[in-house]
Amino acid sequence: MISDGGGIPFHVITTAANVNDVTLTLGLVDNIPPVAGRVGRPRKRPDALLGDKGHDSNPNRRQLRKRGILPVISRRGEADIIGLGKLRYVVEQTFAQLHQFKRLAVRWERRLDLHNTFVSLACALIYWRRLRRPAQPTRRP
Repeated sequence: MISDGGGIPFHVITTAANVNDVTLTLGLVDNIPPVAGRVGRPRKRPDALLGDKGHDSNPNRRQLRKRGILPVISRRGEADIIGLGKLRYVVEQTFAQLHQFKRLAVRWERRLDLHNTFVSLACALIYWRRLRRPAQPTRRP
């Protein structure tokens, strides 16, 4: 799954349990939908990609840089990047929200199209809950 800094999932890929994360990194990045914002062309790529050690590979790092994306990924066999856990927490929280839907916590569906439909529905509900939540008041000093 790839999500924004607020925990809104942009794209989810369902795979078998024994598929390495590193093989799917570029597919996730390439399938990010355009995001509307300021006037002009909508953004299609993030500024940076935060990933855990499962996404670490030199070819992926090169391809991300070629796309203009800064890879912030801890290297295997080395200490974690300081502060990356706080940033990755958003993605882990989104996974936890998806797993609140019991049908997604354990995959019971044999057909991939049915499972992906339930994942899409769960993502839509996450969007809806975020939109329904009242805006947080800003503090002024």
